[in-house]
Amino acid sequence: MLHRRDAMIRLGQVGLGAMTLPGLLNVEQAQAAKRRQPVLRRTSGRAKSCVLIYLWGGPPQMDMWDPNPEAAEGIRSHFAPIQTVTPGISISEEMPLFAKYTDKTAIIRSVSHGSNAHEPSVYRTLTGGLNESLRVPRNHRNRNDSPNIGSVISAFSDSGGLPSSVTIPRPIGHEGVTYSGTYAGFLGARHDPMEIAPAGESKSGATHSMALSEELSHARLLARRGLLNVVEEHDARLNADPAGLGYDEFREQAFSMLSSPAAKQAFDLGQETDATRDRYGRTEWDQSILMAGRLIEAGVRLVTISWMYIQKSGNVANIWDNHGPFEGLTGYGMLKAKYGLPTLDRGFAALMDDLSASGLLDETMVAMFGEFGRTPKINKNQGRDHWGACQSAVLAGGGISGGQVYGTTDRDSAYPTSKPVSPEDLLATIYHGMGIAPESEIYDAFGRPHRIVNGNPVTSLFGS
Repeated sequence: MLHRRDAMIRLGQVGLGAMTLPGLLNVEQAQAAKRRQPVLRRTSGRAKSCVLIYLWGGPPQMDMWDPNPEAAEGIRSHFAPIQTVTPGISISEEMPLFAKYTDKTAIIRSVSHGSNAHEPSVYRTLTGGLNESLRVPRNHRNRNDSPNIGSVISAFSDSGGLPSSVTIPRPIGHEGVTYSGTYAGFLGARHDPMEIAPAGESKSGATHSMALSEELSHARLLARRGLLNVVEEHDARLNADPAGLGYDEFREQAFSMLSSPAAKQAFDLGQETDATRDRYGRTEWDQSILMAGRLIEAGVRLVTISWMYIQKSGNVANIWDNHGPFEGLTGYGMLKAKYGLPTLDRGFAALMDDLSASGLLDETMVAMFGEFGRTPKINKNQGRDHWGACQSAVLAGGGISGGQVYGTTDRDSAYPTSKPVSPEDLLATIYHGMGIAPESEIYDAFGRPHRIVNGNPVTSLFGS
């Protein structure tokens, strides 16, 4: 009998890192679950797609989009505020390019929740679910998880030549663990985001290309598909996963995609001019933003850019977690490093330019936020620590009315003083913009209904 470990060829090796072999359902379960289709309730939202720039680690609100020049020393940002193209809106001096686009963005300064821990906060901000049990030691994602935003969108999308959701350059995770909240959970494998590389891969450069090696012809793909069938039939360990429903359908789509010239073209950054790649910047993160634009244009509905850094040691770092010290840098030094504010500023500006020029900004939402904000007090390492009570988020395009700030905070940028927004509200707002009402329902493998998110969209952010 073939052993799974020896016989299975990991899909991640050909560009499908999120696709694992789930278990088989009995006939009764499969038939019952197939009858449970997602229930879509539509909104007036006109966005067809979304680029989510997820700033894993917790970006400091007062050092970016909510300056606090009136705060006391030791709390006040080291960065001076600058005026933007929108009268009355100021942001950090370290984001001069972003300052040119505030007429197209909505800054939400009052996002708030109660957790200061990475794992449950990532889970909540990406799924709208609560799981305070997620703590160190690290917890592997599993099929009992709530589905993340990309997987929910996939459930309401037509299957085609490209996946509905893609995560680049790699999913959130470290220490050999990929975080809960980063895939489809109970929705099953067919709605997993396509992941190009595993979470802990130690590479100096991004893994963006899904191009297959020459020997992986269509015939060999079919042979691999047959091998996977054998493994599924003979590996009893797979029987315990009831979320395997629809895997065969998903696998068929995956192999079709891998052999599709259109799909491979969408993932090929080599087709861009050197001038375009230089305009975005040659870092992993900026090239990921460029790739996101290509994927959106090709028809992918949601692209998540998980912002992380592979250290010289090979370890993964969530560099927006700017406690400091880090590779010889203070907390503020981290913000000014190549993986921090300069790169985010340049990549965002380039994306906005290209989406505007192509006319896609009207139907593409761009979202930026992390799992929480940072403490008012600057620590001894000239950085800031975890702070769930307040953070800023940015939305643009896809019907968002630009030139506005939603919500206010105190002079320390520490607590909302008006219009608090929960992570559930933020996700509901994105869903609303994409024409999906928060009360829409999805079903788990056992046929149980779940509202996609228990939040209320901030509809005032949208134009008429």
